[in-house]
Amino acid sequence: MPLTMNREVFITCAVTGSGGTQDRSPHVPRSPEEIANSAIAAAKAGAAVVHCHVRDPETGVPSRKLEYYREVTDRIRDADVDVVLNLTAGMGGDMVFGDTEAPLPLKDDGTDMIGASERVAHVAECLPEICTLDCGTMNFAEADYVMTNTPGMLTAMGRMMTDLGVKPEIEAFDTGHLWYAKQLVKDGVLDAPALVQLCMGVPWGAPDDLNTFMAMVNNVPEDWTFSAFSLGRNQMAYVAAAVLAGGNVRVGLEDNLWLGKGELAQNWQLVERAGTIIENMGARVIGPAEVREKLGLTKRSPKG
Repeated sequence: MPLTMNREVFITCAVTGSGGTQDRSPHVPRSPEEIANSAIAAAKAGAAVVHCHVRDPETGVPSRKLEYYREVTDRIRDADVDVVLNLTAGMGGDMVFGDTEAPLPLKDDGTDMIGASERVAHVAECLPEICTLDCGTMNFAEADYVMTNTPGMLTAMGRMMTDLGVKPEIEAFDTGHLWYAKQLVKDGVLDAPALVQLCMGVPWGAPDDLNTFMAMVNNVPEDWTFSAFSLGRNQMAYVAAAVLAGGNVRVGLEDNLWLGKGELAQNWQLVERAGTIIENMGARVIGPAEVREKLGLTKRSPKG
């Protein structure tokens, strides 16, 4: 399949994530105020979309508290910058098994399994323009941790998101996740054309080699919009790869803590560098208004 470079590119900044990075860099935001301020700075640097998780302000561990999401949402919407808000809906499907000879019961430390309605409760509360939908189950980095998203759960969550008028961003960690995403559209659970994030290099999903990346790209329907990222040192290389392959880009501290060797990054710096790469390739970085038009989004007002 010949490459068709994207000339009108939007940048998503994944502001904080839910990984254990809070003690590895002082720039990883913890409190709702810090997360919102980091997202606002990223928007001022050129991010059209900010993707937000929330954390406990004291410990930095990932959280699902509605009040944290509400505060982040209100602060971003009240800011003097326009940006498309994308909230995670990826938490609440975490299973950590016991010893290999006695996998059950599941370990309390790390296991977080809740129902579909609770997994999207903050989406219903805050009504972001976009929220994520991790479109499959996967062995996820650690030995006994499984990220769990069954077909039934995805159907239920996808219908709730569609009914709320929030556009799901399909998180595809492997080709099978794209396969099921297309089935969700075929079944009428998700609207077409869909929005996809290709998540490369996350153990143990799709590796971030270019052959695998193009296999992922070639499985995205032509009328869908896709973005892509990779982790760590390959984050900026994938800015160029995604644009060249016809997609959009994601950067941010959720995926990479470093600006250069020995130099810890801030979110706005990663966005700024991504924008430079995009423009040096001869493409244009587009803003939130153009993203809304492209994706059919409706801007939400402050407090709503």
